[in-house]
Amino acid sequence: MSVYNFTVKTRSGEEKKLSDYKGKVLLIVNTATECGFTPHYTDLQEMYADFADKGLEILDFPCNQFGNQAPGTNDEIHTFCTGRFGVTFPQFGKIDVNGENADPLYKYLVKEKGFEGFDSKHELTKVLEDIFEKKNPNYKKEPDIKWNFTKFLIDQSGNVIKRFEPTADMKAVKKEVEDLL
Repeated sequence: MSVYNFTVKTRSGEEKKLSDYKGKVLLIVNTATECGFTPHYTDLQEMYADFADKGLEILDFPCNQFGNQAPGTNDEIHTFCTGRFGVTFPQFGKIDVNGENADPLYKYLVKEKGFEGFDSKHELTKVLEDIFEKKNPNYKKEPDIKWNFTKFLIDQSGNVIKRFEPTADMKAVKKEVEDLL
């Protein structure tokens, strides 16, 4: 089993086989346009510009499950991302990443790489930990996606290599991507 076993929906609702990305390094990200982490789009686009010709694909999956921070249609989200951040990497249809209606790809990703904690150095870590602690004292033991801009690094064979929480240093994410390329 690998990410290549999955099919996802494009922004326009067409089926896209992830096997079309065989041989590439993938960074799969659940995103939102009205989140404190939305500036990650800048880092992601810079990474894509640096490494797309070396075999990187960033796959963007908007998700409105965290504080309703991804409102709008797929096209509205795309217009925002291209206009404000110059995004050129593939953006897919809005999905759920947790719960009963979670996309099968995300059910697989969290099964492969569960939650290992937020980066203790990030300024928003304490805020996120407090939110989750109040909602569910056992949140650290559950593999689900905690927030927008969680990233999964996939190798050229479709294996899930690493999970980065939104608090991960984007320079460290870029280094891991570069090493895998």
